[in-house]
Amino acid sequence: MNAVIRIVAAVVLDDRHRVLVVRKRGTTAFMQPGGKIEPGETPMQALHREVREELGADIVADSVRPLGHHDAAAANEPGYRVAADLFLVSLDRPPTPGAEIEEMAWVDPFAPGEIELAPLTLGAVLEFVRVS
Repeated sequence: MNAVIRIVAAVVLDDRHRVLVVRKRGTTAFMQPGGKIEPGETPMQALHREVREELGADIVADSVRPLGHHDAAAANEPGYRVAADLFLVSLDRPPTPGAEIEEMAWVDPFAPGEIELAPLTLGAVLEFVRVS
């Protein structure tokens, strides 16, 4: 049985319906902005904190749309799985890499190209965006 990391992740789309993905320093896979839920934090509090730290932007309050709970292999921690609460959000300004984010990219959900994407992104996130 794999250990589970409980996380929140933000699905951010641009005006061309591309998905924002980020790559953390020292890793190779791109994924949704977000991260671990701290003790005493609600998923929504963690989402706001992580987006602010990683993207230098705030979430537009009335834009948050829950996309459900999803499970996937952890991209950067072998032997672990992530239990993720996904939320579709809009940002109050253009994102800029902050905290441990080394690189950002906008990915076409129908043609992501050669970029290495995390299992959660490849499965749940791109599937949601393709049908929405």
